[in-house]
Amino acid sequence: MENALRGLTFKGYLVYLDDIIVYGRTEEEHLERLAKVLHSLQSVGLKIRPEKCQLMRRSVRYLSHVVTQHGIGTDPEKIAAVHRWPRPRCVKEVQQFMGLASYYRRFVKNFASIGGPLHKLTKKVQRWIWGPKQEAALTKLKSALSSPPILSHPHFDRPCLLDVDASEDALGAVLSQVNSQGLPVVVAYASRSLSQPEK
Repeated sequence: MENALRGLTFKGYLVYLDDIIVYGRTEEEHLERLAKVLHSLQSVGLKIRPEKCQLMRRSVRYLSHVVTQHGIGTDPEKIAAVHRWPRPRCVKEVQQFMGLASYYRRFVKNFASIGGPLHKLTKKVQRWIWGPKQEAALTKLKSALSSPPILSHPHFDRPCLLDVDASEDALGAVLSQVNSQGLPVVVAYASRSLSQPEK
């Protein structure tokens, strides 16, 4: 797919495997970019299925995210699944929950620190003990994911702000920018647990 769209600037579309999002600031710009993408696909013999197309939308679901002109949000169906997730009873169930929750980790400030007690349960040397720390971590992650922020689209013509933080167990960062109203908006959160030698 990327070969078919070679030569087009990435300012105007996103592509992942066979999914393409075409966007523009105005209807005219959007239609112009859409025409270029369709022409490029046609020129290499690729066809699209009209029933799979969503045209001229203000909001689209893309890779389990909701993308709008205002930013990127989480897919409500996936978040509902996180919220309904029962208390894990074994390591495998913790791994499954953390896998699902981790998909949206860039929406949660200090995800690694919050999820640390759950992550520790997945270590081979760790004995299975579900206690108050694990219950609190599960509850806090579910809560954070139940009302995640809308992350701003990055604007490469504006300065970025990077706030970093470290604790005994994890590192965290917030990437933000100042929007057109002069207010800081979050582009992404990042965090990870510290390895034993890093502690």
